[in-house]
Amino acid sequence: MPLRCDLVASFIEQLGYVGLFVILFIAGLGVPIPEELPIVTGGVLSHQLVLRWWIALPVCLAGVLSGDIALYWVGHHWGERVLGWRPVRWVLSPPREEQLKNAYRTHGVKIVFTARHVMGLRAAAFLTAGIARVPFWRFLAADTGAAIVSVPFGFFLAYLFADQVEQVFADVHRIERWLALAALVIVAIWVTIAVRRRSQRPE
Repeated sequence: MPLRCDLVASFIEQLGYVGLFVILFIAGLGVPIPEELPIVTGGVLSHQLVLRWWIALPVCLAGVLSGDIALYWVGHHWGERVLGWRPVRWVLSPPREEQLKNAYRTHGVKIVFTARHVMGLRAAAFLTAGIARVPFWRFLAADTGAAIVSVPFGFFLAYLFADQVEQVFADVHRIERWLALAALVIVAIWVTIAVRRRSQRPE
């Protein structure tokens, strides 16, 4: 995760608002990048005056919603056929699709609102919304309402507490280095013991 944080932050810092939008868009498509990561990065970079918050925040919302809408339209346009696509199977297995369809029948677009706040479920839920032919305007209204709640919250939390966020990342890096060192020591000890035991075996 720390390496991924560095790559995302570097990409956004280099490309600015375009990078912020692109990362959020591909994260929305199910690429294993937590959506919260670029949003937090956008807030931190706005605090540092690398980005302007009144531009970065709408870009975050646009990137988030664009990825969601793309998934909905893929499901709506190709329907059940998308389950034969290998990338889709990583996000939406047939059993999960049936569970989500039943949930849509029972709870309607409340599932869209809920899924927006559950990492790992978003892509599957939005794809299934298209397959299940949830009316687009209902999908968009629920998704936009949920995004307006979650995106500004994460963005401004990072903006207001940017120094603490950076410290957390620094602490994570420090812990990771110590864990890596400990792992190397353990491997070295294990190799040494294995070599000694082998050398002590009778020929």
